[in-house]
Amino acid sequence: MQSRLRVQGHPIQPMLVTFPYGLFATAVIFDLADVLGGPAFLGEVGYWSAVAALVAAALAAVAGMVDLWDVPGDRTRRTAVAFNLVNLAMAGLFLLVCLIRADAPQNGASPVLLGTELVALGVGAVGVRLGARLVRRFDEGRTEAATFDALGAVTGTSPEIVRPRPGVGAP
Repeated sequence: MQSRLRVQGHPIQPMLVTFPYGLFATAVIFDLADVLGGPAFLGEVGYWSAVAALVAAALAAVAGMVDLWDVPGDRTRRTAVAFNLVNLAMAGLFLLVCLIRADAPQNGASPVLLGTELVALGVGAVGVRLGARLVRRFDEGRTEAATFDALGAVTGTSPEIVRPRPGVGAP
């Protein structure tokens, strides 16, 4: 089983989910510094990091939904649905925090909102585990070079995303 959206033979969605995870974690770090008494602009940086993460999460969700069409109706499909729901829950918690902070002075964080963000990161950790399980399942049979010396032995071409010509291969 392979992902529908691929670049150079690698599925796109696992690449995309790293951005929201990283940006959400960055937002929490800035908000923690803000709550612990750092300069006020740190809260604003944390807020805008979370907003950027929400945009990235939306893009990753679209790629996840496209991939979900090709997942067979077995345990893998349940894992994929759970993965998408967990990521939606994490993004939903951060969206709630961002909406509350939108009216705050300099978009600062509070200890309660920081706690909510930490819970959201915990939920995201479950998503990371489910995502790792899906990547292993989607890339079964794919071999990767384990060392730099082995890279020379890897042969074959990488598939590309190519727009089909009109009338060719159309049902």
